[in-house]
Amino acid sequence: MHRKFLFDERFQYYSWSTLQKDLISGTIVGIIAIPLGMAFAIASGVKPEYGIYTTIVAGILISLFGGSKFQIGGPTGAFIPILFGIVMSYGYENLLVAGIMAGVILVLMGVFKLGSLIKYIPRPVTIGFTAGIAVTIFTGQIASFLGLTGVEKKELFIENVEELFQQMHTVNIFSIVTAIICLITMLLTSKLFPKVPGPLMGLLLSTIVAAFLYPGQVATIGTAYGEIPNSLPSISLPQVDFRTIQQLIGPALVIALLGGIESLLSAVVADGMTNTRHNSNKELLGQGIANIVTPLFGGIPATGAIARTATNIKNGAASPISGIIHGIVVLLILMIFAPYASHIPLASLAPVLMVVAWNMSESHIFSHILKTRTSDSLVLVVTFLLTVFVDLTTAVEVGLLLAVVLFTKRMVDAQVTAKALPNLNKAGNKVETQMVHEGHDCPQITIYNVEGPLFFGVAQTFQQTIMNTINHQPSVLLLRMGKVPLIDITGEANLTSIVKNFSKHGTLLISGLNEQPEDMLKKTGLYDLIGEEHFFKHTGDAIQYALTQIDTSKCLGCKHFAFSECINLSSTKELVVKPKKVYTSI
Repeated sequence: MHRKFLFDERFQYYSWSTLQKDLISGTIVGIIAIPLGMAFAIASGVKPEYGIYTTIVAGILISLFGGSKFQIGGPTGAFIPILFGIVMSYGYENLLVAGIMAGVILVLMGVFKLGSLIKYIPRPVTIGFTAGIAVTIFTGQIASFLGLTGVEKKELFIENVEELFQQMHTVNIFSIVTAIICLITMLLTSKLFPKVPGPLMGLLLSTIVAAFLYPGQVATIGTAYGEIPNSLPSISLPQVDFRTIQQLIGPALVIALLGGIESLLSAVVADGMTNTRHNSNKELLGQGIANIVTPLFGGIPATGAIARTATNIKNGAASPISGIIHGIVVLLILMIFAPYASHIPLASLAPVLMVVAWNMSESHIFSHILKTRTSDSLVLVVTFLLTVFVDLTTAVEVGLLLAVVLFTKRMVDAQVTAKALPNLNKAGNKVETQMVHEGHDCPQITIYNVEGPLFFGVAQTFQQTIMNTINHQPSVLLLRMGKVPLIDITGEANLTSIVKNFSKHGTLLISGLNEQPEDMLKKTGLYDLIGEEHFFKHTGDAIQYALTQIDTSKCLGCKHFAFSECINLSSTKELVVKPKKVYTSI
């Protein structure tokens, strides 16, 4: 019998059968999450147990308070470079403070409903920094894979690469064998037994081989970081002062932005796999709560994990209960098996992270964008290179700025302000730009096709193009604006200047004005300045009105014949009223 859970609609109609599904999927994901949690923590420059604490606390809270039905939260590879940088620059205690600050930012983003804004970050930027992070993670594991000793971890990529070459003489053949055993086991398990967690099998087999065949020959979690406690630590508040907050506001913003992007991307992937729909603002709220609470237990920043979320769904998850179970499973395993985890070789964790890095790089999408050889390719490469060789903060800032600049340029290139006249040889007398040439250009009525957004990037060119026509002083200026989707305040200001200048000696008409431009002109008063009678829905009506505003005496003998009425006007002093001609757009 269905029962309605108390928290929200994600738990509605919960039953014993759905609990069984959640138990299976939650247990499997929990087992997978343990080696990843430790590996991500070590790569971030902190003790492995902090990754496990994050998996437990954040995993449960994100499932409880988030906006996705199937989201699995915890530490992820995307955070590694930024967290490592914070630990190197400010220390572990301040990493906890930055995590709490990021949580507060995420909560505010959720409260003020900013979840939808994340989707406006261009894909080349996200692919670029994700691929850059992947390269950083992969190279960061080479030392453990090869068993190098004396390697000092640096913040900059180039310095770390130099350090690797300097210590290459310390290669440990036993570490390489251990790493290869783990890697091969992972790959074969994933291919032959998809339901079995490959990383766990790889760690188990390589650890057993190392412990029995060549004990003491490779560095382990225990020798590097000490014994892993078999319980959660007590809650403690990190020391915070105003100066620390000032120092960490930048890193906290990056953590919040990165966490928001990855969690919502993961939620979108889950929606696609299950034909459901997540609540983006509630998801940010849940992520924020998790990141505020987790550091109190010594955990590092967390977000939605795409791979673990997909695994959760593939194993039959039915509700957020599976995510809660995943956290409980990790806690139980911590309490029972923590002492044994200390025997895991660091060389075994290296291939786990290398595979994660390869999967998150999305190399096929990266190469696809590169092959387009467009401005998006440039944004991708710049973001990627800055992520690798400078830092993630700079990469995101420059990537977004470059994307905006190039998008603006594309909008500028797409904008058209060109003279037009009816094509009398086509049905409907379509008004086209290519019709104007010497000997075929009405001296009294000037028509302009205006296409594309009229915004700050094109407003000045638009005005100058029109003003050059005003110098010829036609009687009527008709602006066809049916293909102008929007006008910003700069475009409105330049249009106002045209109206004021032209209105001194002629009549300005506008046809086909769309809703947003019309609202803008009404708000600024320009609509009333032009006059409601000078706005027309159709170009044909505007042309008929324009013909009543001209000096017909100047039409006598005119050989331009720009309009179908011109034959009659050029031979008669009085305007003969004929049935209206229909003029249509291009």
